[in-house]
Amino acid sequence: MDSRLPVLAQVRGAAVGSVSGAVSIAAHGVAGGGMPPSQSAVVLLLAACAGVGAAVAAVTVRDRNWVFLLAALTAGQVVGHTTLSVVDDHAHGLELSPAMIAAHLAAVAVSAAAVRAVEGACLHVLGAFTRVMLVLVSVPPAQTVVWSATPLYRATLSLWLLAGAAAGTRGPPTAA
Repeated sequence: MDSRLPVLAQVRGAAVGSVSGAVSIAAHGVAGGGMPPSQSAVVLLLAACAGVGAAVAAVTVRDRNWVFLLAALTAGQVVGHTTLSVVDDHAHGLELSPAMIAAHLAAVAVSAAAVRAVEGACLHVLGAFTRVMLVLVSVPPAQTVVWSATPLYRATLSLWLLAGAAAGTRGPPTAA
């Protein structure tokens, strides 16, 4: 199993949850959603988008496909829009105007590209971090000098005397 998949799932979940909340507020305001949301709406929106992020992080996607990401971001936008519409009294209620649908769809497309960029950056940063840690933690090889007893001077006379002394008296004793 690839050890990067759980990390990417957590990064994807955190990005989808946080982007869904931020973009829901922005898209809601841009498309004429009314006044800025109240504090209770923001707190409920944070809880709902944290739930969306946790659900996305629980799913491990092997090939980083776009369909799952777009579906997760769309679900985050639906949750965000519903939360802001239900908690705050908006004039439009739960129905969506064409401008608000366009704003939410544009937000999903831009958010998907941003989440993909964050995933790629996460992989590069983790790869660089791993390489740096391997260099810092690895034990350097011991610098030992290989020593061997190789004589610098070879005495030929002493070798000749040793060879001559050993050859003469070898064998069984002779009968006298």
